[in-house]
Amino acid sequence: MTRWHILALLFLARTALGFQFQTLASVADDLVVAFGLDYAGIGLLIGLFMAPGVFLALPAGLWGRYVSDRNMVGFGLIAMAVGGVISTLAVEGLGLGMGRVVAGVGCLFAMIYFTKMIADWFEGREIATAMSILVMSWPLGIAMGQVGHAWLAQTYGWQVPFQAASAYCLIAALGVFLLYRPPHDLPDAAGGARIALTKQEWRLMLCAATAWGVFNAAYVTYLAFAPKVLEDHGHTAISAAGIISIGSWIMILSGAASGQIVDRFGRRNSVLAICMGGAIVALLLLGMPGAGLGASILFGLIGMAPAGVIMAMAGQAMQPQVRAFGMGMFFTVYYAIMWITPPVAGAILDATGNPQGPLWLTMILFAAVVPLGMAFQFFKGATVIGKERKV
Repeated sequence: MTRWHILALLFLARTALGFQFQTLASVADDLVVAFGLDYAGIGLLIGLFMAPGVFLALPAGLWGRYVSDRNMVGFGLIAMAVGGVISTLAVEGLGLGMGRVVAGVGCLFAMIYFTKMIADWFEGREIATAMSILVMSWPLGIAMGQVGHAWLAQTYGWQVPFQAASAYCLIAALGVFLLYRPPHDLPDAAGGARIALTKQEWRLMLCAATAWGVFNAAYVTYLAFAPKVLEDHGHTAISAAGIISIGSWIMILSGAASGQIVDRFGRRNSVLAICMGGAIVALLLLGMPGAGLGASILFGLIGMAPAGVIMAMAGQAMQPQVRAFGMGMFFTVYYAIMWITPPVAGAILDATGNPQGPLWLTMILFAAVVPLGMAFQFFKGATVIGKERKV
């Protein structure tokens, strides 16, 4: 298999992560009625999916020195399926929370090693393009869930979306177990390889991880609360979900294009500034009656386009021999941000009673990506200058 075949396989398998994650947000209104939750509670349940990463991302990165990437991803996908089943069987909020935590543990393991696999296969060869394509599997899964889960819940009950997502996770695990293989020219990172990051790798990793965390936290907040803005403007729940999902479909193509631009021409920070400005404009438009479709298109076409460009920074921040450990640290930061943000957004909605409130938080998070990208470039440039001085 070529590296592009590997990318296609991992893209299809990684779609399961977004598909399972979106279940809770898609059936949130049903859960409010069934379990007597408020929206801060819904935000907490969304955030619980990310909570295990704060504590387990680093151990998961270390275990990768002794367990193959394929087995780590397979374990993760199976755990996600189990978590979905637990949520299906829940009769109270605690059961839902347990299911989200188990699924979140699986998502953590899968996400770290999906990213590492692509970094290993594409290091120095179109990595921004490859990462852009890979990370678009997350919004693809979410877009599938936005439309499919809402319809399944309305037609068959809130449990069925969790069951459908679990089935997809199992199919994805089987595909990875049967078809994935590592690159032949990968430096050996097992046993005696170093696991400590250099000071420079720490700086680069923290910039990249924080940028990825706030970017995704903004996206998740948008997905959870933007449909409610449209419902306030008279749309039905399914119509609002469909309009918001358009952005997720469009970003699958715009993300790949953004990666190509950066691989060919550079100018990463210019791309980030333009795209984050577009995301903020789209969120402002969303609050205007009748502008929902245009806002969603702008959000997907421009606002979310640099997802892979941001993720590629992780692959560029560290050497292959330390990548498993480094990805563990990267995702520790990412998951901490993702865990905190949804409950805060839900509390803002409860306090203000205005679904536009959480979107102001989203705008702040998107704006923060730009200085983080600039800091990464600064430290990366300092590395090059330092090496030149030693020669």
